[in-house]
Amino acid sequence: MRPEIDIDATLAGMTEALRTYLPRHPVMVGIHTGGVWVAERLHKALGLTDPLGALDISFYRDDFTRIGMNPEVKASNLSLGIDSRHVILVDDVLHTGRTIRAALNELFDYGRPASVILAALIERDGRELPIEAQVVGAHLKLAKNQHVKLIGPDNLALRIQSITGEVSA
Repeated sequence: MRPEIDIDATLAGMTEALRTYLPRHPVMVGIHTGGVWVAERLHKALGLTDPLGALDISFYRDDFTRIGMNPEVKASNLSLGIDSRHVILVDDVLHTGRTIRAALNELFDYGRPASVILAALIERDGRELPIEAQVVGAHLKLAKNQHVKLIGPDNLALRIQSITGEVSA
């Protein structure tokens, strides 16, 4: 299966949807790795002046005993305080909701934001937690044995991979 999603057009639509939040003077935070790539594009398109934050949720996941630790743990970086700030949290793919739960746990270790808006490039079914994105670039219907991965950072592309290892690009 090959996704028919124009990533540039999808990001442009997300940018327009996020403009409604600009009067709140939000800070943007991306989730490593794909979420940071998406956040970099949105951050630039929106003209946000506060530094872009990045979270690596590896130590906050509830499934690392099952899937193992990410061998490339990256440092989280929130150079601004988030207390009483409006945060736009960005991820590449919203699936089960577990990544977002972990990101929220880490985010709250940095402070208590006034609000958190979730923006996801791709949303797919299979939610295990009651997590919903306020801004979604595109919805994908995939089989349970398929996963979507964002390839980047320069030329963003989607890759669908089945659990058996078959790849469609």
